[in-house]
Amino acid sequence: MKIHFYKYQGAGNDFILVDNRQNALDHHNVELIAHLCDRRFGIGGDGIMFLQTKEGYDFEMVYYNADGQPSSMCGNGGRCIVAFAKFLGIIKTDTDFLAVDGPHHAKISETGDWVSLQMIDVDSITNDADAYVLNTGSPHYVILATDVANKNVYAEGHAIRNNDTYRANGINVNFVEPKANGYFVRTFERGVEDETYACGTGVTAVALAMAKHYNQTGSIETPIKVLGGDLNIRFNYDGISFTNIFLEGPAVQVFEGRVEI
Repeated sequence: MKIHFYKYQGAGNDFILVDNRQNALDHHNVELIAHLCDRRFGIGGDGIMFLQTKEGYDFEMVYYNADGQPSSMCGNGGRCIVAFAKFLGIIKTDTDFLAVDGPHHAKISETGDWVSLQMIDVDSITNDADAYVLNTGSPHYVILATDVANKNVYAEGHAIRNNDTYRANGINVNFVEPKANGYFVRTFERGVEDETYACGTGVTAVALAMAKHYNQTGSIETPIKVLGGDLNIRFNYDGISFTNIFLEGPAVQVFEGRVEI
């Protein structure tokens, strides 16, 4: 059987996209998914998404991590699948779709290269020593650091993700450094089990955690630089809850192809 796929990237976070509206592919196969995401023996990607039909929504986003396991929400993946839906003619500029963490609204530019994705509201941030821990659709650990550009993100992130507190369920680890009017962020992602060029739920978590850290309230916009480019997060914070959270950035189709499975 041959799979027709597309490759997308959002600020360097890259994904395999498959139009599965006809349910032609049973994707509940850990070995197959991991093989397709393998950068040496497969297509290569930080994850894979299947666009499927869902009553009451424009489409459903089904996402797997590169290790072949079903994943929690992926923000950059969400932006890329919106661009894919526009490419397929399913949507024009606005959409409501279903993901693993619930409904999402998004808006895509007329040119199709900039996506603004609404994320879930957040009303709980806890502390682990100097770090902030919160869930923005996926669980995140946010820690302020210095000289992030030269940090060994794999070694330090792997150690935190696999410590006694987080080993069982895993956690994404974000190292943050203030830069100009925003932040520079590098992320170790569970499921990928390595650093990625960008993490959408991660930069969202960083923006919210830093608002709390610096006692900012009101309508806030936070630009964040990652290894793969620039992202923007805007939200409202009343000192208790974070609402109207939007993750914004590029979503670009890289290539398409077919692969035998």
